[in-house]
Amino acid sequence: MLIAGLAISGLSLVSIARTDVHLAQGTPPIQVTPPSENNAPAEAKPGGTRPTTPAPEPATPTAKSQQEGAKAALPPAPPEKIAPPLEKK
Repeated sequence: MLIAGLAISGLSLVSIARTDVHLAQGTPPIQVTPPSENNAPAEAKPGGTRPTTPAPEPATPTAKSQQEGAKAALPPAPPEKIAPPLEKK
């Protein structure tokens, strides 16, 4: 069995040595273009105009909805589905 294992490993090494090596190609380097004058950011001017739209305000609930409170997502369970209270130890 030892001789068979050595033979198989020897044959695999020979087959690896015979195959052509294919190397993966890396990506070409990125060509950076120098910035032009047109791509420059806009000049900041003090005292400029700001947007005139009002800022958004947080939603405030109405008085009626505050009194009602949150509604239950599901109806109450029937009594036969409710377990008895846990006993204290």
